[in-house]
Amino acid sequence: MKSEVTDAYGQPLPGRFERLTQALNALGTLWIVALMLLINTDVLGRELLNAPVRGTTELVSLSIVGIVFLQLADTLASGRLTRADVLLDRLKRTTPWLAALLQALYHLVGAGLMAVILWAAWAPLVESIRIQEYVGALGDFTAPVWPVRLIMLVGMVMTLLTFVLLAWLDLRRLRAGLKGRS
Repeated sequence: MKSEVTDAYGQPLPGRFERLTQALNALGTLWIVALMLLINTDVLGRELLNAPVRGTTELVSLSIVGIVFLQLADTLASGRLTRADVLLDRLKRTTPWLAALLQALYHLVGAGLMAVILWAAWAPLVESIRIQEYVGALGDFTAPVWPVRLIMLVGMVMTLLTFVLLAWLDLRRLRAGLKGRS
């Protein structure tokens, strides 16, 4: 059974966009499983062999941020992003054009905020690559930071595109609702 990502009105997203957001979400989920295995191996290594897995703490702290951004676009697209829908649900029943307008505003503001965050995150990525930033301790364990910063940017771009796509769908609904009123 295929599960489609739908917008707040239960309509599927156009152009098979949901496949890409779901793929990033699945990648984030696989990353969580890998982290669970790493953490369990580290705990067992510490307790049974007195030999912890080097870098576990550093990898977990880097990974959490990457996972959040990988899964953000799918969370938004499938309507699971935290928000209060009490007013919106009522407006969908009583004044659908106003609900569509509020949804469009919400998605456009979200797109604007995501664009600002994306713009602000670009320079740290470039700097991280330039200075070869890493976490850990030389001679023990080191991991480069830039791959996670790049993953964050990919997630931000997908979330920005999702906000824009959802705003476009809302504006189409608004236009159709206003035509229906006249």
